[in-house]
Amino acid sequence: MSQQAILAGLIGRGIQLSRTPALHEHEGDAQALRYLYRLIDADQLQLDDSALPGLLDAAQHTGFTGLNITYPFKQAILPLLDELSDEARGIGAVNTVVLKDGKRVGHNTDCLGFAEGLRRGLPDVARRQVVQMGAGGAGSAVAHALLGEGVERLVLFEVDVARAQALVDNLNAHFGAGRAVVGTDLATALAEADGLVNTTPV
Repeated sequence: MSQQAILAGLIGRGIQLSRTPALHEHEGDAQALRYLYRLIDADQLQLDDSALPGLLDAAQHTGFTGLNITYPFKQAILPLLDELSDEARGIGAVNTVVLKDGKRVGHNTDCLGFAEGLRRGLPDVARRQVVQMGAGGAGSAVAHALLGEGVERLVLFEVDVARAQALVDNLNAHFGAGRAVVGTDLATALAEADGLVNTTPV
């Protein structure tokens, strides 16, 4: 087994029950790597959202090679990064940060992961109209995946209407006018939908 440890972690809120450390370290063992994965929970540390820059700085200076990013920081972290992958830039959210050569490079693997799950798990499902709850970082990635996988019309519901509209504008610019809309009547949208996706942090 390699003697040099690879240090990675997850930054988010309410993540103490996350199975991510066990999954990552198990895979590290399978690859004969000394892989350490740590949780950086802003709730447990009693930090507000303004602490994110300091958490990122501390991880970089401590020698972390990578970070996963989860709620509520997937969009807030964008201005703190040196570079973004094309996919992360298009989606407007990051769930993975690679720390290498003094740079912070943001990636988004949520979109690919959801799209792959949809292809494998529901290959023949109707995709005329889908209702999506939530337009945050995860919601943005899932919305891109849904439209990329052939959903004809995506109806978004989000408590922050301005955020929902910003995502709809991004989606329509990328996939074509009218492919995404901000929903106004949930009952009607659900009655006309082929599916419902919840991307809210519940």
